[in-house]
Amino acid sequence: MLRGNKVGLRARHDEDIPTLRAELYDDVVNASRAEAGPWRPITPGYQDPRLVVDDKQEATASFSVVELAGGTLIGAANLWGIDNHHRAAHIGLGLLPGARGKGYGTDVVATLCHYGFVVRGLRRLQIETLADNDAMLRSAERNGFVREGVLRSSAWVMGEFLDEVLLGLLADEWKRPDPV
Repeated sequence: MLRGNKVGLRARHDEDIPTLRAELYDDVVNASRAEAGPWRPITPGYQDPRLVVDDKQEATASFSVVELAGGTLIGAANLWGIDNHHRAAHIGLGLLPGARGKGYGTDVVATLCHYGFVVRGLRRLQIETLADNDAMLRSAERNGFVREGVLRSSAWVMGEFLDEVLLGLLADEWKRPDPV
């Protein structure tokens, strides 16, 4: 398990899947804002690739997020689009509703940065998020990510086009946190 100050990133367990499905993906508005495509209902028992980890898929590293204090599942996080040639990847995360607003997102981003830069030896990490996702923007910027651009009207979400913000962080710009 990778440890941050408040959260741990660990392998996905089978028992995590029903909670993640119910609290993140079955929530139509949340899933519509988080996914690149439209929300659609998933048949119970379907091996949803957003939730079931394929260990042979090397371009994605998926984690369950747990609270360090008690080991409670609080979300999901991943590095996706891992490109070993260009040494770059994208960051994604989703916190369960009860875990939002408690500083966990900032710690998840920090822990994913450690994983990307230290464990994987990547050179660049990138985040794309909706322009009104203040929590993700704060979490990214607190970890040193720089706004690199706005993709105007690039996301169709619940009946309207929204802007996306592109943020990037290079390994030599990253400020490694002091050991706890």
